[in-house]
Amino acid sequence: MELIRGVRSQLGELIMGLAGQDMAPMSLGLSHSLSRYTLKFSPDKVDTMIVQAIGLLDDLDKELNTYAMRVREWYGWHFPELGKIIQDNIQYAKAVKLMGNRTNGSNLDFSGILAEEVESELKEAVVISMGTEVSDQDMVNIKALCDQVIALSEYRAQLFDYLRSRMNAIAPNLTVLVGELVGARLIAHAGSLINLAKHPASTVQILGAEKALFRALKTKSQTPKYGIIYHASLIGQAPPKLKGKISRVLAAKSALSIRCDALGETSNITIGVENRAKVEARLRQLEGRTLSKISGAAKGKAKLEAYDKDRKRGTPALLTAAKTYNPAADSTLEAPRPKDTLEQLPVKKKRHHEEVVDDKPVKVEEALEEPAKEKKKKKKKKRDSESIVEKELNITDDERENSVLPAERAKSAEDIIMKKKKSKKEVLVSAVKTEVIEEPLSKKTKSKGLSEHHIQEQQLKLEDLGSNGQQNVDDAVKKSKKRKETHLGVSSVDDVTVVEEKKKKKHKIAES
Repeated sequence: MELIRGVRSQLGELIMGLAGQDMAPMSLGLSHSLSRYTLKFSPDKVDTMIVQAIGLLDDLDKELNTYAMRVREWYGWHFPELGKIIQDNIQYAKAVKLMGNRTNGSNLDFSGILAEEVESELKEAVVISMGTEVSDQDMVNIKALCDQVIALSEYRAQLFDYLRSRMNAIAPNLTVLVGELVGARLIAHAGSLINLAKHPASTVQILGAEKALFRALKTKSQTPKYGIIYHASLIGQAPPKLKGKISRVLAAKSALSIRCDALGETSNITIGVENRAKVEARLRQLEGRTLSKISGAAKGKAKLEAYDKDRKRGTPALLTAAKTYNPAADSTLEAPRPKDTLEQLPVKKKRHHEEVVDDKPVKVEEALEEPAKEKKKKKKKKRDSESIVEKELNITDDERENSVLPAERAKSAEDIIMKKKKSKKEVLVSAVKTEVIEEPLSKKTKSKGLSEHHIQEQQLKLEDLGSNGQQNVDDAVKKSKKRKETHLGVSSVDDVTVVEEKKKKKHKIAES
């Protein structure tokens, strides 16, 4: 190699008459031959023919559809019933070309074009047809259009055979997996087989659904699960819920097959066959899993419970005992009470001088807690009075512990307690005075509507009462007691106290 490299560098001096201009095309041709050798370039591996063929095939399908619809619409004016009898476009065009005018239909033989049942139906419809008459010149043009439809259909079939042969030569593994048409559309969408081999499996899966993908990314919705690969036969066999999973598996296997076809040295279809078998096995596995979920068995195996004759004695055909219907559970309203229970209920009686007591149940714990609460209140009152006395007399800690006070201090403590009691009594007396005096005033003013002069006189009387002092208060208290006596029908104050004690006893009995 070093010797050849040295000769090539000194080639202009070794060979006489060799200029530098001749060396440039020689090096270019050498580089081309080396690249062809490394890539194993051959005319059979040209994928441009596939791209053009699949494009032309799609265009032919569109043209055939438009031409066939034009033939049906044009000849339908003359024989409208033929469109419902013959559904295939190519057979329709051949029948129109053979028949021409519908009056010739009853005498012709359509066995080479149509089935016997369709031929008999056509001959019956010819007799009762409601179409219009058509001239000979119009029929010539209709037949020419039928010739175009038949010719295009024949050329399309020829082109499809050509495409199938090219796909088997260029991408045999991909053809085994997804078919000729889907494989050719994938190659045409990517631009070439090498470009398709550079794409990952996720891109191969959604190839052809770019618009839906970018719309989903923009709107933050679900991305598409498949593109051109959706038309493969393996995805068509899968149920709707499993199409996404099978398309992902098929895209992964087809990406491996594409790389083998584009960069592999051999043209065997072993990899494609193996990958197709794996995809079919995955499809059967997923279908079996769904069947097991529907049947309620785990991993495709049904769990049978052990036979228990004791439990199934009443219903031997059931795994568990049959549930009986409970009609009582239907009604949500309370059941009506019988008359006996209504008679036993306590009846509330009202009296003019007694308060009505509700017959409510009282818990034993609440009844025991009430006297305890009263004792606590009494203890608090004693502590408050003792604390007030201690603050005013400045009792020391020793005196508090020994609970002994001198005679002078003890008298002063008794005086303080008496003052407190007197002050409380005066507050109570003033409250009674205001109640006794203000109530009759308000009642009189409301009921009789007194004048301002009478109201002033009442106010002066109130001032006199306030000046007289304790005597007026005692009179007011006596008047209130007399009113109670008259209301209750009692002759003396002692009877009033007796009535009040009876009321208290009744309250206690009701609480207990």
